[in-house]
Amino acid sequence: MKVSTRVEYGLIALTDIAINSENGNAVSSADISERQNISQKYLEQIIIGLRQGGFVRGQKGSRGGYVLSRPADKIYLCDILNALDNSILADVAENGGEEAGGIRSSVNSCLWDKLNGYMRRFTERMTLADLISEYRDNSDKKENYMYYI
Repeated sequence: MKVSTRVEYGLIALTDIAINSENGNAVSSADISERQNISQKYLEQIIIGLRQGGFVRGQKGSRGGYVLSRPADKIYLCDILNALDNSILADVAENGGEEAGGIRSSVNSCLWDKLNGYMRRFTERMTLADLISEYRDNSDKKENYMYYI
């Protein structure tokens, strides 16, 4: 499966906002862009989708930027994916299922429909809080390594 950079960067940006706004401060797109090495212009387009999806809200002023609009454990991965690219979790359309002895229909129902269902159920259970937790677990492991030369 191929995920667009829009979705990948959207997940990264949303996770960055969640982590860096925990103390109540808004996170600027310039800071996200610098930390995550994402073009600020492209990031702004992605953030528009995150705002329209109801995941972040903007704060104006000298300390302006973005904060989560609801707790990270209430933001589900399936909702983020649908907001950024609604084709990821879309059902596979049956085109000409009767052609070639119904092979296409069989492949769709046996493989693609089931795979899509598994992915939908997985993303319905995973939250932004899970991504944050995974990030922190990986960060802790990296910090514990000691290298000697």
